[in-house]
Amino acid sequence: MSTLQTIATGSGVGGLLPLLTAIVQRPHWSAGIKQIVAVAMALIAGVTTVISSGGLDLLQHGWLTFGTIGAVIAASQAAYDLIWKPSSLAPAIESATTPKKALTAE
Repeated sequence: MSTLQTIATGSGVGGLLPLLTAIVQRPHWSAGIKQIVAVAMALIAGVTTVISSGGLDLLQHGWLTFGTIGAVIAASQAAYDLIWKPSSLAPAIESATTPKKALTAE
């Protein structure tokens, strides 16, 4: 895949990543912890996208890897702010996947 295709794929992955992130996150976590988890998952998703696009050899191309990770982070944040949060889908997934004991412990 070319650099542009890999970055475009990263953007697509980033658009759906908030839904996967919502499975891991919990409603009672602080905003800072949620942000750390979201960025960590975006880093993992970005590296995974690069590897799946052309194997481990593509990780040697720093700009491609950083560009793809950046695309995943930017797309995931934009998708969360513009689509998933206003639709209440991501917060609903957070609540649905949180163990009931964690919700009542507060």
